[in-house]
Amino acid sequence: MNAALITGASGQDGSYLAEQLTAKGYRVVGGVRDVARARDALPSYLRDVVELIVWDMSDLSSLQRVIATTKPTEIYNFAAYASGAAMFDDPLGMADINGVAVTRILEAIRAVDTKIKLCQASSREIFGEALASPQTESTPPNPRSPYGAAKLYADSMIRIYRRRYGMYACSAILFNHESPRRGVDFVTRKISREAARIKLGLAQELHLGNLDTQRDWGFAGDYVHAMWLMMQQDKADDYVIATGEAHTVREFCEVAFAHLGLNYRDHVREDAASFRPSEPVPLVGCSAKARQDLGWEPKVSFRELAHMMVDADLRDLRASTN
Repeated sequence: MNAALITGASGQDGSYLAEQLTAKGYRVVGGVRDVARARDALPSYLRDVVELIVWDMSDLSSLQRVIATTKPTEIYNFAAYASGAAMFDDPLGMADINGVAVTRILEAIRAVDTKIKLCQASSREIFGEALASPQTESTPPNPRSPYGAAKLYADSMIRIYRRRYGMYACSAILFNHESPRRGVDFVTRKISREAARIKLGLAQELHLGNLDTQRDWGFAGDYVHAMWLMMQQDKADDYVIATGEAHTVREFCEVAFAHLGLNYRDHVREDAASFRPSEPVPLVGCSAKARQDLGWEPKVSFRELAHMMVDADLRDLRASTN
């Protein structure tokens, strides 16, 4: 039986991957900071399936013990300080957990069993304000935040260990990926939740920043499937995972509100205090390499994603108010 260790297993990406791997017959171990809290955060049908253990990213000897005890064939690392509005919070902690800690994982694998495969969840934030669009695996990195810089360091160490020690280590350069499990501090979930609240008469307005900001948004479940495909190849490599489509925050609002029979113009207000100019070029990824090498392509469209998120928030809010 294949065994997977998923760090950050109770988060959006980790929970979708745990769902997919258990369906494939994997034994799934979830490495988390707080077992009790993580169990509550997991979908109910995963709580008795995923074995949760404490994962201390700051302690190399602890990581070695966990890996030696659980004996995974694959490790997926989602454990990281949050992106979004928190990208500049605690830059020292960000550097350690999002960057240096990946080196600890690599060292732990090297000490326990170099046959264990590792997939690192990287980010399009390594490109920062790119000078050309779309961004590919060969786009020069130019991080603009501590978050992006830490992810770039982790990617560099992945490549170094792959070349130096022949380890199966790869980075998935993930562009924005959303779902009903996305945190409410991210703009897409903020839109879907507030649209549902307005529909139910629980709110009247939604204040956002620049509505013309463009992003490449995909479904988290599609993106973690791409990471699994990366781990099934004969040779480890890094891949951009993206839809290749750029959409504005305004478009997301339009689709989300229209799904509920609402006109976003009646409810959405641009907040001058939160307004940031749009990037010089669209932040959109080219996943041609993943499509060719892995046979991967996104299944959920932009419109379907927005509808999925709105429907989930509407169900949750109705349940909580009844």
